[in-house]
Amino acid sequence: MVRFKNRWILVEFLPVAQSHAQLNKPITGPSSHIDGKVIWSALKQSVLSNFGDTGWGAVGLSLTVKYFSPATNVCIIRVARDQHNIAWGALTLLTNIEGLRYIPNVVHVSGTIKHAQLAAIAHNREVVARYRALAKTPSAYQDSYDNFLESSTKEIEALQD
Repeated sequence: MVRFKNRWILVEFLPVAQSHAQLNKPITGPSSHIDGKVIWSALKQSVLSNFGDTGWGAVGLSLTVKYFSPATNVCIIRVARDQHNIAWGALTLLTNIEGLRYIPNVVHVSGTIKHAQLAAIAHNREVVARYRALAKTPSAYQDSYDNFLESSTKEIEALQD
């Protein structure tokens, strides 16, 4: 029996300000209009436009979006080990999703889902710390982010290969 070897890519999608009025404001908060299916289709279009049918033929069977958090815009993508460079390149060249501009930030690439989960949980804690810093609340302050961290940790740990 042959084992399929995968790479797990942890990506954060950073929204880009669209107008001059938004340039002075920090962009925070959830982007509820995108989900895993929309990210998968945008990634498919990026692979097709940048690497053609050959690139999509290599990546298409193994590419899946396993997790997406609309609150932190963090996504875990699974792709075959041999073709992860194509998927990573397509992510880097991705400029917009559903007509809105995003900058994909590849946070971590892992060979196992466990390490991707640990990196996602640590990254969620960093994002929540950034939100708290923008709100100027102390770290010991009890707010809805604590509930979010608990629920997202359980959801990420529940992921299966």
